[in-house]
Amino acid sequence: MNVEKVSEDPAWFAICTNPKQEDRACDNLQAWGLECFNPKIKECRCNPFTGMATFIATPLFPRYIFSRFSAPRLLHQVNFARGVHRVVSFSDKPTPIDDEVIALLKSRVDNEGFLAVGEPLKPGDKVRIKDGVWKNLIGVIERDLEASKRIQMLMTTIQYQGSLTIERDCVEKIS
Repeated sequence: MNVEKVSEDPAWFAICTNPKQEDRACDNLQAWGLECFNPKIKECRCNPFTGMATFIATPLFPRYIFSRFSAPRLLHQVNFARGVHRVVSFSDKPTPIDDEVIALLKSRVDNEGFLAVGEPLKPGDKVRIKDGVWKNLIGVIERDLEASKRIQMLMTTIQYQGSLTIERDCVEKIS
C-alpha cells in the first residue's frame, strides 16, 4: 500500500476483519496499545416456540471495526494482525475517518456498552412487531414502561382492541 502521502499523525481507520472476528481483531490491536472501537447493538430475537425475547450483542457494522494509529508506522503490522483482513483503502491509500464521526458514534453508546440506534418511541406512535408469535401485528403505543425497557401497546389489527406489553426492541416504528 502507498502510505507516502498519509499523515504521520494518528488517525482513525476502518478495518475490514475476517468473518465473525471483530472481537478477535480488536483484542489483538488493543494488545499492541492501539485504540480500537468495535460498536455493538443489542439485537432482539424472539423464540419461535415460547415467544420470549432474548438479546444478542451483534456488531453495528459486521466485519468492520475502527482503530486509531499512525499509518506510515503501523499499517503493515495492522494489516497482518490476527482477525484483520485489511485496512480499508482507496486508490491503494489507507483512508482516514474524521474524528467527529467516531466521536458521534461513541457519544451514542449507553451504560451497557451498546450503541443506541433507531428513533425513540413515545405514546401515540404506530408500531409493528418485528418477530415472534405476534409478528407483523400493528398497534399504537399506549405508554412507555421505562424501568423495564418495555412498552404497552394497543393492538389495532384485530377486531377486539387488546393491550399487549412487549420488549421495546421487538417493535419498529411505522409511518
